[in-house]
Amino acid sequence: MNLLIIGSGGREHAFADCLRRDAPDAAIYAAPGNPGMLGTAELVDIGAADIGGLLDFAAARRVDLTVVGPEAPLAAGIADRFAEAGLPVFGPDRAGARLEASKAFAKRLMRDCGVPTADHETFDDAAAALDYVAGHDEPLVVKASGLAAGKGAIVCETRGEARTAIEEMMVGRKFGDAGGRVVIEEFMRGVELSVFFVADGERAVPLLTSRDYKRVGEGDRGLNTGGMGAYAPAAPADPDFIDEVRREIAQPVLDAMAESGAPYRGFLYAGLMLTATGPRVVEFNCRMGDPETQVVLPLTSSNLLEPMLRVAHGDSLAGWRPEAAPGHALVTVMASAGYPESSESGRPIEIPAFDPAEVRVFHAGTAMKEGRLVTAGGRVLGITGFGGTLEEAARRSREAAARIRFDGAHSRSDIGWHELDPDRLGPDESARIHPSTLPGH
Repeated sequence: MNLLIIGSGGREHAFADCLRRDAPDAAIYAAPGNPGMLGTAELVDIGAADIGGLLDFAAARRVDLTVVGPEAPLAAGIADRFAEAGLPVFGPDRAGARLEASKAFAKRLMRDCGVPTADHETFDDAAAALDYVAGHDEPLVVKASGLAAGKGAIVCETRGEARTAIEEMMVGRKFGDAGGRVVIEEFMRGVELSVFFVADGERAVPLLTSRDYKRVGEGDRGLNTGGMGAYAPAAPADPDFIDEVRREIAQPVLDAMAESGAPYRGFLYAGLMLTATGPRVVEFNCRMGDPETQVVLPLTSSNLLEPMLRVAHGDSLAGWRPEAAPGHALVTVMASAGYPESSESGRPIEIPAFDPAEVRVFHAGTAMKEGRLVTAGGRVLGITGFGGTLEEAARRSREAAARIRFDGAHSRSDIGWHELDPDRLGPDESARIHPSTLPGH
């Protein structure tokens, strides 16, 4: 069997590990991949944006399944191109990828099918957006409608901060065309939760719950990033609660997409806020999250290749239910100096040996230079610790991160604080991570 993974980050490194486990004898290719995947996959010097090159490679190697990691090629229609060529691909088509590529589209869809989310308005004109902000309660959230590498959602404590965000996005084009249209929404108070589904166009099957940390600084302070860490499973993980999320959030979206003639197939991410009125959607993504993949996949003990093949061939997931390994996983992201506003490349990296049963190092922004491993991006490594308890997983992750060296490295030492240090949450927020206290339970 020949398998192709598209992408170069920690998420794709985790995919490579997962597929190697599920198909020990397969030929696995990663385009372009990263040095951490060497020995697990053969690296192919084709960028994730080069759809024509990827298509030619997959056809020449008779690839049995292509797994698309990042959102940009999905939004550009890579799944459509592969399907037209008769090449099995796991990931939504261009129409499905609009759930992430256009926040305005996702908000309209949620409004139409009754999925709970924040009150919001969408603007194509900066002056109209500024007028709206002038009469809106504080705080509020300004989001670039298009793809902005996970950095396009700005929580604004004041109207002044919101005005600045709008001007930077719509006038200054901080995020390019992605910020030409903005969504302005109410600030939702509560605790966030990530729920990933495998979708076959008709049904959604949930994987483990997780929680990620977007802010660059300790205590959830500072700028938004692509993600500074995550852990799994994350409360609430009660089966009845997860089924409620499936029925009230994922299924209506799948039904609406199918009715529109664009059945959704692939990973579906629902980023939730657990509010006083129940779970509400923060955003949808059309792929697995990074770094959540680095904790969810290692704890998913059942074969994932088989359901991905089913979906890629247009078959049903009926009867498939994933199983989870016992224990917990927590990943600490090590980033370059200046991240998320900038990053330094070419800094030598030193990684000692770790027991793979306790620690797994996933590469994200790394490269080989003159035979030496060096930094090559903002988020450089994801250090996943495993343990029988979340405390043990966190300790192993943080101790391992402290032993890895490269100039300018920075990370957060408080990933998982929602459950490791719940006193930092107010009593109302702390209660929301337990499903029995949520409305309807």
